[in-house]
Parts: sequence; structure tokens; C-alpha cells
Amino acid sequence: MRIDILCKPDCGNLCHEALSNVRQALDQMRLDAEVHLYQDSRKMIDNRVYVTPALVLDDVVRIAGRVPEVLEIKALISERAKYMRRLRDAV
Repeated sequence: MRIDILCKPDCGNLCHEALSNVRQALDQMRLDAEVHLYQDSRKMIDNRVYVTPALVLDDVVRIAGRVPEVLEIKALISERAKYMRRLRDAV
């Protein structure tokens, strides 16, 4: 699983709060994932994100414009796992 956090270069503390919440959620769920923090406007344009911070799970923008809570991140991660399991079962 890959988790990207997209921010403007001058975003400030919101990006680091989002990164901290993602790491807490992963620690609580005992999962390993690639976590990247991008403070690059080109990456934002590529993902069509106009408000920051944005949370991207496996190349899908899930949250934009606010810092997600730890419980919300855990729900998104577990939902993604169910989707992947259903996709594997269908093939």
C-alpha cells in the first residue's frame, strides 16, 4: 500500500499533522506502507488536487482540504483492504 500526502510548498504545520496521523493509524493497525510527503505543486496538479493537505491512497485521492483524523484514516485503509480482497476473489 502506498500513501501520499500532498501539500503546497508553504502549507505549514497541516502537512506534518496529516503525516503524524497517518503514521499513528498505521502503527495502531500494525501495518507497513510506503508513506510519502510531497510539497510539490506539480504533484498536486498531476492528481488534480487544489486544496491541501490531501491524502492519496494507492493513487486515489481520498481526502483533500483538511487534516484527516486517525480513526478516519484507519477506516479508509481497512476499506481499501476489503476492496483488494474482493478484487482478488473475483479473478
